[in-house]
Amino acid sequence: MYEPIRTKSVHSTLARTPSSDFPHRSREEELDIQLAGHLAALLAVTDELRALAPSADLDAAAERLAAQLNRLRGGTTPRLASATPPASHLDALHQRAHALAGRALVVAASRADTAAAILSAQRMDAHADAAEPRALAAR
Repeated sequence: MYEPIRTKSVHSTLARTPSSDFPHRSREEELDIQLAGHLAALLAVTDELRALAPSADLDAAAERLAAQLNRLRGGTTPRLASATPPASHLDALHQRAHALAGRALVVAASRADTAAAILSAQRMDAHADAAEPRALAAR
């Protein structure tokens, strides 16, 4: 009544081993990638802020962020931006940088990366302090 199957089923998972299908990354590697992404985004916002309101603190922060990215990416140094962004959206940039630093802090803490966690916490404080005087002036 039924003809026997002569070919392997494409739906069978028993014939394949999970490790041979595609390369897997460890949790540590995934966290490294995630942390590098958050720090890269924070560096981009820091570069925008440096272009709008240059300061020694932002220059030092950009260098430290670039050093952490270099470490996480295995020697690939990110370029620091030099183009001037559109004017006067400093508050939004500080809020965005604060949020990005918070995300980086969470990932750094979960992977026990003390250097990145300290840098992220310092940047959160700096961006909170930078936005606070303008918020008080607006009242």
